Amino acid sequence: MIDDSIFKAYDVRGIYRDQMDEQLAYRIGRAFPRVLADLQGGSPSEQRVALGRDMRLSAPSMAEAYARGIADEGADVLDVGMVGTEMLYWTVGSRELDGGLMCTASHNPKAYTGAKLVKRGALALSGDSGIGELRDMVMAGEPGEPAAQPGRIEHEDVSEAFREAALGYIDPARVGSLRVVLDGGNGMAGPMVGPLLDSFPLERIETYWEPDGELPDHEPNPLLEENRRFIVKRVREENADLGIAWDGDADRCFFIDDAGEFVAGDFLTALLAEALLRKEPGATVLYDVRASRAVRDVVERSGGTAEVNRVGHAFFKTRMRDTGAAFGGEVSGHYYFRDFYCADSGSIPALLILELLSVEGKRMTELLEPLRSRYFISGEINSEVSDQDAKMEEIAERYSDGEQSHLDGISVDYDDWHFNVRPSNTEPLLRLNLESLASREHMEEKRDEVLGLIRS
Repeated sequence: MIDDSIFKAYDVRGIYRDQMDEQLAYRIGRAFPRVLADLQGGSPSEQRVALGRDMRLSAPSMAEAYARGIADEGADVLDVGMVGTEMLYWTVGSRELDGGLMCTASHNPKAYTGAKLVKRGALALSGDSGIGELRDMVMAGEPGEPAAQPGRIEHEDVSEAFREAALGYIDPARVGSLRVVLDGGNGMAGPMVGPLLDSFPLERIETYWEPDGELPDHEPNPLLEENRRFIVKRVREENADLGIAWDGDADRCFFIDDAGEFVAGDFLTALLAEALLRKEPGATVLYDVRASRAVRDVVERSGGTAEVNRVGHAFFKTRMRDTGAAFGGEVSGHYYFRDFYCADSGSIPALLILELLSVEGKRMTELLEPLRSRYFISGEINSEVSDQDAKMEEIAERYSDGEQSHLDGISVDYDDWHFNVRPSNTEPLLRLNLESLASREHMEEKRDEVLGLIRS
């Protein structure tokens, strides 16, 4: 019996063997070309699909089962081996393939496995488009006899071509001698990002840099404070200029400044936007509904156009494609680049920040000081509620004197503070992000006020 809870809003994910095994991977592989054909036209046997996998212990056998399933549906497979997720996205975009499947459980603990799925142009399948259809096909039973003519399975090493594309985002000659602590979390950052940094005069302090599916050191999820303690301590001990940590499949990176403080994703979005607007004056930048007003202010001051967007990579990638936006940033550490097939990248932000620090000749704390001293953010705070809809209505009523938007949850704006509350797709939670432009004390007072209403 298949547990249909493995089909998430943006991917398929579950505990290896208990919820997902090779038999299920084969069925997903069989269904995937059919979903692509339904979405994009053509027959399943005409689809050309890239396949990649991360370092997890289950990944080789799961990836092999996905490949067999795809080929048995008659579709061709380009297997790029063990790669970071963005390398799979880049392959789909640069080779003009019809879709891609990355065998990864991203930042989850070691017991998990999963698949991230994209269609043509490296656009993500989601609960709104593709994942539901995949679920229905997989749940419907055995996929039937294989195609009379199975698809080809070819192998290619794309790492060198990928590196050339990623380095095209900066002028490598401008990166100076910085002392940097790198935390790969035993994931895919080491083999993907390491070679990108080889030509720079950096002093690299590499930690948990070798891929290891046992994940012996800490969970590869730097968004959680307990997984950052190590790199924070190390940056301070080494008197480093910067710390960079990646999640398991290395499509997200997180920064620790020279004082050992975590850099909030919205402030990082503002810095990256400023760097990119120097390269492409007047460009459009997308930011998510949770973000600090710092993003909009910095983008507009730098001559760009800032547009707010729904949370989630399927929404960002589609909107970037529709608007031609050069860059998009999410508070959660996902950063998207138009010229990188609108894919989220964990390597390009690292390159851009290294270049920015070198060109500015300033410390990270100095670059952040104008933002931290003006914008006071709460970070995301989760609260369990029994009736999300009723509570959202209550919030809308209580703050009806503010300017309200319902693009994603509810956003309420006042002159000197604002907040967003979003329901979780998967749990009975409401997520609050709040900011004051007055003071930290004002932010804390308003945060406690809104939380009091949410939790009452």
